[in-house]
Amino acid sequence: MTLTDATTPTRPSRRRLSTSKAMVEGIAQEMERDPDVFVLGEDVGAYGGIFSSTTGLLDRFGPERVLDTPISETAFIGMAVGAAVEGMRPIVELMFADFFGVCMDQIYNHMAKIHFESGGNVRVPMVLTTAVGGGYSDGAQHSQCLWGTFAHLPGMKVVVPSTPADAKGLMISAIRDDNPVVYMFHKGIMGLPWMAKNPRSVEPVPEESYEVPIGKANVVRPGSDVTIVTLSLSVHHALDVADELAGDGVDCEVIDLRSIVPLDTGTILESVGRTGRLVVVDEDYLSFGLSGEVIARVAESDPAMLRAPAARVAVPDLPIPYARSLEYAVLPTADRIRRAVLRTVGT
Repeated sequence: MTLTDATTPTRPSRRRLSTSKAMVEGIAQEMERDPDVFVLGEDVGAYGGIFSSTTGLLDRFGPERVLDTPISETAFIGMAVGAAVEGMRPIVELMFADFFGVCMDQIYNHMAKIHFESGGNVRVPMVLTTAVGGGYSDGAQHSQCLWGTFAHLPGMKVVVPSTPADAKGLMISAIRDDNPVVYMFHKGIMGLPWMAKNPRSVEPVPEESYEVPIGKANVVRPGSDVTIVTLSLSVHHALDVADELAGDGVDCEVIDLRSIVPLDTGTILESVGRTGRLVVVDEDYLSFGLSGEVIARVAESDPAMLRAPAARVAVPDLPIPYARSLEYAVLPTADRIRRAVLRTVGT
């Protein structure tokens, strides 16, 4: 199968889409272009995905290409792996990342390893999509991010969009990639009317097909005093804090990682080399995760570039509480980010 070339569009768009609609549009354009692309998972058909990640695809492409599955993650993810090995390009949805435990054998011992174990002779071109994140009193088993867990396991690319335009472009890149890609979308960026709405979850999205490169971070706000490295919903919290602190004379640079595997270390180092200060904001657990990895890469490159100790704002090492007040006490809220930045710049 020959893939057509596409790049991130340079022409601005006035059309505005929510993140969920941008995701669906990316999937639909790839299904139109490539008959080997199909979708499967729980409630992806008539329901359209519980976070509207597949809305309208069943009506457009029919039940042979949009498959509602039984509640058996091991079975349908294994089915997707088999289809990918045979040359198709499945998009399989794991409803919540928290459910990875019942299907990790298929994800890590098969999806991620087959290419390596075959000496590079067998490809597994599939996308595993999954919802992540807290803030909605979903409890300890429906509120985790866990992208650090997936990133720790070699063999899979891991992408995490934060905006509608990136959600579409990263989805198209993930579908076209010959490697297995884990595509993790935060519930808080989807722009759903029945959830607390992020004001940036509806933005201009180009109509044409385009790719956002996997492995390239985005400097969403230039600054000179401190580098905030983050991803997903925390990008928006960081931008809010940066706008607020600008009035107090603190100039924050905000980096949206967009991809964890590969991690764009170069962009991080270039930024920290200029600002001399680093705050990493991560809605995953504090220990043994992404926040420590980012700081380690800076320290391994040149610890002298840090003029102040690096700071981390992450979820403490405990299950996400159900009670709203306790949940917001552990999440990386704007207040926690603000305090970390002020400590780092010595204000």
